[in-house]
Amino acid sequence: MSHKIRKFTLKGTVPVAALLIATTTLGAADITYVSGATGAAVENFATLVAPWEELTGHTVTLVPMPSSTTDQFGQYRLWLAAGNGDVDLYQTDVIWAPQLADHFVDLSQAAGDLVKRHFPSIIESQTVDGHLVALPIYTDAPALYYRRDLLEKYGAAVPTTWEDLTTTAQMIQDAERADGQSDLWGFVWQGNAYEGLTCNALEWVKSSGGGQIIEADGTISINNPAAVAALDLAAQWPGTISPEGVLAYQEEEARGVWQTGNAVFMRNWPYAYGLGNGADSAVKGLFGVAPLPTGQGHDMSAATLGGWNVAVSKYSKHQDAAISLAVYLASEEAQKNRALNETSLPTIMSLYEDAEIAERQPIIPLWKDVFLQAVPRPSAPVRQDYNEVSTLFFSAVHSVLSGDEDAANALAELELDLEDMLED
Repeated sequence: MSHKIRKFTLKGTVPVAALLIATTTLGAADITYVSGATGAAVENFATLVAPWEELTGHTVTLVPMPSSTTDQFGQYRLWLAAGNGDVDLYQTDVIWAPQLADHFVDLSQAAGDLVKRHFPSIIESQTVDGHLVALPIYTDAPALYYRRDLLEKYGAAVPTTWEDLTTTAQMIQDAERADGQSDLWGFVWQGNAYEGLTCNALEWVKSSGGGQIIEADGTISINNPAAVAALDLAAQWPGTISPEGVLAYQEEEARGVWQTGNAVFMRNWPYAYGLGNGADSAVKGLFGVAPLPTGQGHDMSAATLGGWNVAVSKYSKHQDAAISLAVYLASEEAQKNRALNETSLPTIMSLYEDAEIAERQPIIPLWKDVFLQAVPRPSAPVRQDYNEVSTLFFSAVHSVLSGDEDAANALAELELDLEDMLED
């Protein structure tokens, strides 16, 4: 099989060094790309990949996955274990690299100088045993969304502690309901038993001085008084300032309540900012964002480090084209597209100084304050066992939030379960 190799440069961007497009004489390939479906990502995907398709002659078929990252990971692991050659590229969570590395192509050489333009810590998170197994396409850190108009109406400040948030949310919720707004809730977040709850609860615990579940040196730290107090406070929210149904909420359910104007505060990721200012949003122009609160007198906020990457399967039948697409999606062109159309946070440092992004999505430069307080989940110290660690954690937290267990007993049992699992 012969190949024609040519470099390409996307108009209006810095040239992507070492980005090679391979086109076979047997015709163009149809590349299969699997990705979670959250917000407007699916709707925007065709526009995102159109420049690459036009330049290469290849096409891309997007296969949407469940929004739940827990469900996504389970399906990915099944496909990869079976050596599935029908999927060419996987959109991967920042925590999955150590667990899935053996199934992905090393992209170090293909990415070339592009790697130097990304935040080094993010590149490092996708490098396993010296192999760059996925390229960053956007990073993520959640924030506290607040109704500016309602805070001004009641003379309330943006809460900087979880305790203040609880009090302020209850006060405004009660006052608005007394004024006829019967559907208004104080605070919506992600309480379903899945990876999103791990993120939320890690933030409560870490920002209260309770550690990161398992520390970088492998020490299991979750069973401590600060963590117990953080969960005790959160367990008061369902049925008071949060609907009881919050225990089944993921990102989109929380956004749905918020965007219809039925919440004072919301914890969510950057993608919800642009959608919240969309033409069909009841809260357009009425809200702001701030770093997540702290707890128990602790002075550091904590926002779970998220982010998404693209990996090429070793079992792909179209590896050259798949690698080319991966490098394009990590490029400035594609990252700027996502920043403008989905308020996704770039991983390329220079884009935070981009004038067009600052004008159209001014929240992105401001999000650096949130990003600077981001904390990682304990995927590095436990590597391939992370999914099981997270499942044990969010299951224990959910049992506390639902009233099935008290926090002290749940975390003591969790500590024993983690010790047993990691010893095995």
